[in-house]
Amino acid sequence: MESTVLAALWAADAPLTPGQVQGALGAPLARTTVTTILTRLYEKGTVTRTRSGRGFAYTPTEDAPGLTARRMHSELQKEEDRSTVLARFVSQLTDEDERLLRELLDGDAR
Repeated sequence: MESTVLAALWAADAPLTPGQVQGALGAPLARTTVTTILTRLYEKGTVTRTRSGRGFAYTPTEDAPGLTARRMHSELQKEEDRSTVLARFVSQLTDEDERLLRELLDGDAR
């Protein structure tokens, strides 16, 4: 559900209130459920919030690729044997992804 809520925020051109997120989702989620999801995302640092009337309006702190990168980094920090984790990650890359990673590491990719 968090991903769905984030998708609604990414698609918006301005901060959204829980009611606006609920409307953008078009899914049968209660407003309280949307508010709970947004609060959890705020506590994780995934969204920011500003006062909007008696409540808050929410904005994502990062775009989708940035959030994925943060999640990957967070998972890597949990492991003591980082070299093994990275080695296994790289060994599972497609040839195209490996080429792209090499370019990024060499500073050649945009």
